Amino acid sequence: MDRAVRTYLDHLTVEKGLAANTLSSYRRDLRRYREHLAQAGIDDLDRVTEATVTDFLVRLREGDADHPPLSASSAARTVVAVRGFHKFAVADGLARLDPAAAVKPPTPAKRLPKALPLSEVEAILDAAGAAGTPLALRDRALLEVLYGTGARISEAVGLDVDDVSGLDDDHTVLLRGKGGKERLVPVGSFAREALSAYLVRGRPALVARATPALFLNSRGGRLSRQSAWAVLVKAAERAGVTRDVSPHTLRHSFATHLLDGGADVRVVQELLGHASVTTTQVYTLVTVDNLREVFATAHPRARDA
Repeated sequence: MDRAVRTYLDHLTVEKGLAANTLSSYRRDLRRYREHLAQAGIDDLDRVTEATVTDFLVRLREGDADHPPLSASSAARTVVAVRGFHKFAVADGLARLDPAAAVKPPTPAKRLPKALPLSEVEAILDAAGAAGTPLALRDRALLEVLYGTGARISEAVGLDVDDVSGLDDDHTVLLRGKGGKERLVPVGSFAREALSAYLVRGRPALVARATPALFLNSRGGRLSRQSAWAVLVKAAERAGVTRDVSPHTLRHSFATHLLDGGADVRVVQELLGHASVTTTQVYTLVTVDNLREVFATAHPRARDA
């Protein structure tokens, strides 16, 4: 058993090239699994059954005298390590059957996206462009696009100048989503004005060589995702917004504010570029929570006695 685990870890190191931290996690997870098998008196991989692996999962979630209960996400990671180990053992001829193939990792609880109040979004946008410099004009335009279109950060920094050619005619930008799927998204007046100001007074001062990229860094190259993230964080700090923010926060806020304003969930699905409406429906849970809060504080028969 120990030899099989060492062989698997060597496989992950040499052939898969996993990072040191990931390997350390796998080593720790499999050590705990090995202890579980030893307590069950199992020292041969062919004696491990599906029930053995399932019992291990249960123990992960419940905890024991030596280990606290694991969250669904942590237990899922451990089960993934065990499943990979058994699959490798069969492929490498170390075992005849894979008892873990049918054991599914627990599904982590779905986290509701966190949306910013409109007042905080506006404060961040104002702070981004306050200096009026070419970089400030870029920052304001970037964040206006992120919030005004619900674009993913990769979609925003991937924009070319030609992708915003519809600003003046039909007030749209062309976004390229996952898998290269394109979608035209309408742009409101605030984002249009910010983009126009950047294109006229900001980008010409930044461009150093011929490039199709819309958002440029200080050296004239395409702005990276990491730099765009930093733009938002710095603007939030200047605006005095203390909660954690990320480019995805603006995307969440875009969707939530649309639904709060009465937009149909399928329209929001198209705007976000979600392949399935199920993905978009998580935002409806946010708005329901908001409705409950308003109801609880405003309705005279909703208050606790």
